[in-house]
Amino acid sequence: MEPQTLNVTPHPAFAARRSCSVSEPALVDDCRHEHSHILDSKVHGGGYAGAATRAIFCGRCRLQRWLDVESVLAMAQAEVHMIPLQAALEIQRSAKLSAMNLDQIADGVSKTGHSLMPLLRALQDNCSPSAREYVHYGATTQDIQDTAQSLEMRDVLDSVDVALDALIAQLAALANAHRGSLMVARTHSIPALPTTFGLKVAGWIDELLRHRDRLGQARQRVLVVQLFGGVGTMAAFGPDAMALLNVFARRLCLGVPHAGWHVARDRVAEFVSALAMMTASLARVADEIRTLNRWEIAEVEVGWSEQQIGSSTMPHKRNPEGCEQVVVMARLAKAQVVLALDAMILEHERDYRGTRLEWCAVADVSHYALTALALLSDTIGKLTVNDAAMDRNAHAYGDAICMEAFVFEMAKTLGKSSAYEIIFELTQACQRDRVSIREAVECDPRVLAAVDGGKLARLFEPRAHLGMAETIVDDVLTQVGNRRF
Repeated sequence: MEPQTLNVTPHPAFAARRSCSVSEPALVDDCRHEHSHILDSKVHGGGYAGAATRAIFCGRCRLQRWLDVESVLAMAQAEVHMIPLQAALEIQRSAKLSAMNLDQIADGVSKTGHSLMPLLRALQDNCSPSAREYVHYGATTQDIQDTAQSLEMRDVLDSVDVALDALIAQLAALANAHRGSLMVARTHSIPALPTTFGLKVAGWIDELLRHRDRLGQARQRVLVVQLFGGVGTMAAFGPDAMALLNVFARRLCLGVPHAGWHVARDRVAEFVSALAMMTASLARVADEIRTLNRWEIAEVEVGWSEQQIGSSTMPHKRNPEGCEQVVVMARLAKAQVVLALDAMILEHERDYRGTRLEWCAVADVSHYALTALALLSDTIGKLTVNDAAMDRNAHAYGDAICMEAFVFEMAKTLGKSSAYEIIFELTQACQRDRVSIREAVECDPRVLAAVDGGKLARLFEPRAHLGMAETIVDDVLTQVGNRRF
């Protein structure tokens, strides 16, 4: 029997062109001018990038930043008497992207294959014949672009500092409010021992404080100028090269490196890695909140507004999508670390393969890190902590999560190993046979021989076994209070 062929007439929206499947013909032309990256989507881009990083990494801003670096270079050269002051002042006045033809620059990049020369020519066209001879004097393209990238990374770190400090302050208030809120600690997703919600939050804070320190320390290594000429010798700058380097750095408020780093990209890799690490920590917090928000646990509840919709088909849903998006940001940030590490493996004294990778990795990890900070801050600000549910869950599993205390109480008489073997045997048998741990323990002669009868009830009280939880919370909060952010 011959196989049947199903004849399907394609919808007009999908018949003519695969690349732009839209039903409105007018939209086809619009799509040719629309950015295709998710970051630039007018509809969904807000979940991936915010205003701060868009302002830092916008295309026009990047070109203007390159012009700014050229301007500062000229003024620094004038300061060390390398070029005439009048020429430097003219270059400074002319280094305005608004006075240039951006389409012409873009066309020049396309034709020449060079990322900077068309912009330099536009700058020269704005200068007098005498001043134009001193544009980009002695520098190489990567000197300008690397220095500008250092300025971008500094702006990002400034924004991260503000957002991270605000988040830490939110978490500190949360930890203080719930320093004694009893809850179940879980290991491997299974109830383990009693703890407090305040201690859980203090652990988050402690981790983020280390990121705060790490990012601060990275500034000293990462935020430096690049001004070493074609192959790192600074030969074109003559005998005043080192003086120029120091003046250039001072004017930009950046550090002075000991040697050129055209192919030594560890600084950029450190920046990308540090932001990705911080974002991973944010994701751990967000994912913990997502888990505790589950109805069968219900120990916290994420905020919800009347305008939000959880599902197109299930009207009851209140999904913790903010928490989930933080995890998405962390995974995307992690992917940028691979690019940054690849960018470290370069050849000889110059290799643009690394730089072109960094242009993506530095911008993208910055978008994702700051978006994750904003999302988590919003989640914490709207979070409801259900103390009653935490207490209820702790007592529901109270028999099991108090067993460590029984081991150490019995150890005073029997020794730790012997006590552990007895409790292990009892608890495993109870789980196997689905019987009450408390009843089994209270009836076991070995336990009764080692534990005073008056202590049994107290040993089954979860709140009696919080150890130093509140002290640890207070210590972490003291560290927050002692920081000079």
